[in-house]
Amino acid sequence: MTRQPTKKLAKKPTSKRATVDAEQTLPDREESVSKMEPMLVSDGSKHRARLNELVFELVGAAASFKTSLPDGMVGALSDLVRSMNCYYSNLIEGHHTHPVDIERALTEDFSADKEQRDLQLEAKAHIATQRWIDDGGLVGKAATGAAVLEVHRRFESALPPDLLWVEDTKTKRKVLVVPGETRSDDVKVGRHIAISPAAVPRFLMRWDAAYGRLSKFETVLQSAAAHHRLLWIHPFADGNGRVARLISYAMLLEALDTGGIWSIARGLARADDRYKQHLAECDLPRRNDLDGRGALSEEALASFTEFFLVACLDQVKFMAELMQPAALRRRILDWAKDEERVGGIMPNSSRALAHILSNRELERKDVPEVVGLEERKARRVTARLHERGIITAPTHKAPFRIAFPASLAPGIMPGLYPKLAR
Repeated sequence: MTRQPTKKLAKKPTSKRATVDAEQTLPDREESVSKMEPMLVSDGSKHRARLNELVFELVGAAASFKTSLPDGMVGALSDLVRSMNCYYSNLIEGHHTHPVDIERALTEDFSADKEQRDLQLEAKAHIATQRWIDDGGLVGKAATGAAVLEVHRRFESALPPDLLWVEDTKTKRKVLVVPGETRSDDVKVGRHIAISPAAVPRFLMRWDAAYGRLSKFETVLQSAAAHHRLLWIHPFADGNGRVARLISYAMLLEALDTGGIWSIARGLARADDRYKQHLAECDLPRRNDLDGRGALSEEALASFTEFFLVACLDQVKFMAELMQPAALRRRILDWAKDEERVGGIMPNSSRALAHILSNRELERKDVPEVVGLEERKARRVTARLHERGIITAPTHKAPFRIAFPASLAPGIMPGLYPKLAR
């Protein structure tokens, strides 16, 4: 069972009639916003104590992980996590664009295959949107209707034209996706018939009111509820899943001060069937008088919240284990020594990396002394390491710092994502 309506990517229609149909607006059926209550897992829920414990544990684990990383490591890791987050979020949608291909797209190295190139452009759009979020684009307003529209606008406006048309597999009708604008058609998601198109703004206002003014603790606890209710509204003709996951990412980024160094999308993708089953169950009506007081099931919402928080916690623990300083240092230096042996990098390169790992950075003037070579050869050492992506510097005079290129991550950070098959 999938969250997305039964539709597929379609070529831009050439007929005038198809364009007219795509722009047709359906009337508002005047649904009451109470149809998506409860918006929150209530204080009176029998699951609340367990959920509170998970939030406390997640807050502590996230803070401990971030503070355990040396200066300069957070930025390098967040760059890699952007590609990883994009990979797993798109994978949930059935689009497989490996982080290595995503990394190539960021340097304008696109596949000759048009379909693969379009998916690379889609990934590039996703990463640009997340970078904007990481740079503070949604500070103080992640859980607002305006943020939902802006994330969709930024993501969809960067897509190639062919990806802005979708086709309903039942009616074969082609629909234009307008960046930042809510849908103009009815949709059915699994068994859930979404609200009428003209009702979407009203329901987004209710979503905004429910989640935009919570404390940080409550934002973390209710992030799963916000995630489902946004998907339940299904604001857009396409892109709802990725927008919802980016909004969840933004909510947790601020509420937990994550630094962007772990990804809920990886946790959801690794339990994709359970994730989608939970979402479907949250669509169901209240079961009985013991199942909350809203139109929808609070029991299902609480169950999804536990699943969501456990997935977050698992990802923090996974990344913290992966980034253990001693183990990470060993893996990087083992890679360097292997590459030195086969000529992939210059001799003595491992000395430069060891210095950076111990001292967080390497000043350019210190490179000859650190690697034990005269200046010209020493420059070739860092030039090759920079070319391989394992070190970086924002300017040609700035000191070198460690980096984590997607092409090397499977060896340096095993388990982060699958190796690229060629």
